[in-house]
Amino acid sequence: MTEALPVLPPTLRRAGAADAPAVAELFWRVRSESVPAIPMIVHPRESVQPFVEHVLLADGEVWVAEDGDDLVGFLALTEPDELGHLYVDRGHTGHGLGARFLDVAKERFPGGLSLWAFQSNTEALRFYERHGFVPVEWTEGDNEEGAPDVRMVWRPREGRGRHTPD
Repeated sequence: MTEALPVLPPTLRRAGAADAPAVAELFWRVRSESVPAIPMIVHPRESVQPFVEHVLLADGEVWVAEDGDDLVGFLALTEPDELGHLYVDRGHTGHGLGARFLDVAKERFPGGLSLWAFQSNTEALRFYERHGFVPVEWTEGDNEEGAPDVRMVWRPREGRGRHTPD
């Protein structure tokens, strides 16, 4: 009888410049597959890789998840406390990868995090709420896509990790 090998979870690591093409492709693909819950990117496809290279990687901190040779998720953080992007490949959702990315984000910004999510992306809103994020501000579409969104924040509880006073 052949014993099945254990399936290893995707590996998380800090992204580098060489990851820009794969991050851009994943970014475009997940956004495309997520319409209408997430509005499609309003910029042309060829602008996504320069955005990843010259904005996300240059001005922030990007983490990627690899499953073998495949990039299956990414997280983009920006000082002082912004979770700008969290995208997971459809085949890897629901298996804890998003939660692992949030753990990285909370470790990197232990004083708290904020993010914007589209109001139409109800799965993401429930996910963030399960992980301690609270909605604090709503718009009617004050973004490039013109779609209603919500700002959510996470603050650590007293006694857990470092805490910075408000």
